[in-house]
Amino acid sequence: MADKYIYAVARVRALEMALFSQTTIEQLISQKSYQDCIQFLIEKGWGDSDASAQDAETILNRELEKTWALMKEMVSDTEAFDVLLIQDSFHNLKAAIKTVVDGEVQANVFYDNAAVSGKALIEIIKNKDFSSLPENMRACAAEAYECLVHTGDGQMCDVIIDRAALQAMMEATKKNGDALLKEYAETVVAVADIKIAVRSVKTQKGMEFMKRAMAPCTSINIERLAKAALSGMQDVIHYLEETPYAGGAAALSDSSSAFERWCDNRIIETIRPQKYNSFTIGPLVAYILARQNEIKTVRIVLTGKLNHLSDEAIRERVREMYV
Repeated sequence: MADKYIYAVARVRALEMALFSQTTIEQLISQKSYQDCIQFLIEKGWGDSDASAQDAETILNRELEKTWALMKEMVSDTEAFDVLLIQDSFHNLKAAIKTVVDGEVQANVFYDNAAVSGKALIEIIKNKDFSSLPENMRACAAEAYECLVHTGDGQMCDVIIDRAALQAMMEATKKNGDALLKEYAETVVAVADIKIAVRSVKTQKGMEFMKRAMAPCTSINIERLAKAALSGMQDVIHYLEETPYAGGAAALSDSSSAFERWCDNRIIETIRPQKYNSFTIGPLVAYILARQNEIKTVRIVLTGKLNHLSDEAIRERVREMYV
């Protein structure tokens, strides 16, 4: 149905006008202090009217909640958005396994919008009832749990679940069929593989680790990427120059923070054409990703202010805005 999303897209077009532009982010950076930044956000309508609950995390979490509430209000079938929540769901799985094995419940470690709640996951892991999990979580949950129990290797526990999350994203987009979601998942998986290669160079990880951590995608040859990482950072850069991620090679040559910034900006480049699309779910997906990027960028600015970084140092870290 060509007109299925016309109303929702029309609303999103109006809401895009309120998204922070590069100019607005610059105004935020220019505030004199962390508290001035908080006040700036409140004046922009961020957070809630309850002034007593206007700390940074409350404000940022509330903005994310508003975004998902809006989508649920506008779209009756939100299953198409599940691809965007897969990493949150698998994050909750990691947190639940570590909570059960370590025996310590930590506050605010679970995402609320995930397919399975943190509380439910803790009970499932306690009972080793892995069959109660979504199908794409069962095998990795059992493996990661056994790994952590028997080896205490938290990093390998993360690797097992992170790779499964990337694979789940790729599989979900095959079922969904939306072009933007497919391109988004492809970009996320490729960027994750590049980050694994970069970290492996820095920590001197071997081929077996990279094979265990990387997930296949079409735009990156993970075997060639891993072999390049074994030879050093320059070989990683040279390989990336042959791929659609040549911009990442240039950023890596600059600095780690420049590379991290490039990774997020790549997502924004992927979704920006949706500004000119009115008949698919694409603009709604783009709006969610734009809001996530906006919230992440505001968090970077607030963290910089809290740690008394210079405005210039903060500017080097901020992400490109959608509008």
